[in-house]
Amino acid sequence: MSEFLDTLARNALFKFDPETAHGLSIKALKSGLVPGCRRDLDNRLAVEVAGMTFPNPLGMAAGYDKNAELATPLSKLGFGFVEVGTLTPRAQDGNPKPRIFRLPSNRAVINRLGFNNRGHAAALENLSGQKRAGILGINIGANKDAEDRIGDYVAGISAFADIASYFTVNVSSPNTPGLRNLQTREALSELLTRVLAERDRCAGKIPVFLKIAPDLTEPDLNDIAAECLAQKLDGLIVSNTTLSREGLGDDAGKNEAGGLSGRPVFERSTIVLAKMRQRLGADMPLIGVGGVESAETAAEKMRAGADLVQIYTGFIYGGPLLPRRILRGLSKICDREKLKRLHDLRDIRTAHYASLPIPA
Repeated sequence: MSEFLDTLARNALFKFDPETAHGLSIKALKSGLVPGCRRDLDNRLAVEVAGMTFPNPLGMAAGYDKNAELATPLSKLGFGFVEVGTLTPRAQDGNPKPRIFRLPSNRAVINRLGFNNRGHAAALENLSGQKRAGILGINIGANKDAEDRIGDYVAGISAFADIASYFTVNVSSPNTPGLRNLQTREALSELLTRVLAERDRCAGKIPVFLKIAPDLTEPDLNDIAAECLAQKLDGLIVSNTTLSREGLGDDAGKNEAGGLSGRPVFERSTIVLAKMRQRLGADMPLIGVGGVESAETAAEKMRAGADLVQIYTGFIYGGPLLPRRILRGLSKICDREKLKRLHDLRDIRTAHYASLPIPA
């Protein structure tokens, strides 16, 4: 696909409301209308994380492929890994529509979807029909009406134990009432204890990551870091969407309820990332998410402490050629800075970001 056709397709999708456009993009990728890109393999971009070898550090974040329909088509766009979900045991519709709002002047999106997905069984069926391609992350969550929310996470481990490259425990969506309470020390201790016990029972050494919110205080970060270290968690994903509306321009939807993602979240999520890197030490794998839309923003996440990065909102605005542009840009950064491997960027600016206050 040429840059011209990429731009044309993206502009056409933006004529539709965001949720319809998302559905059309899913259909286009499933049908093969969006061709894959030739992989320009650059061994300098490869990275070893949690016992897994990633061909490059760029991943698709959970939220785009909610029902695990596109693991293979997305990998063909150049992603080094794909994370699907969030998946709940039972199908659920999520929150009432409209529930996605574009903020074009901010290169941002607000969503209040609420873990809409077709459940574990449908996702397993979708994955069984795809040729396994690359590293697959399974993002698991809890049904809104679950009597035992932690039990729903345990069920996710059991359901996907034979297919996941890694799991992500998502306790940070702002769109399921009370879900973020699982980030408190006591609740997190029980959650991780039960989830990791189930992983050890049925999934062997498959890594488990925890995805946290950017709307946390310094004491919150202390508690989460202490629990992650105590439980010997495999890694952390920083971060989910924010409830903050700081610094937004005049987009009509800026006051809609829900989580904000995209360019305005970059600084906040990067500060939290760096603070967690300092608390967790050099060995804990970290995935940086929030406002990644170019090679430079991806590299800056790594400078702040990330081993890997993920995109989602940047993909909405950048189109299907964005992964290739980012990867080529990362190769150019290696050339410019004379790096033997891109991962050597990690932590160059961790101290700087960690010294900044988390925005109000």
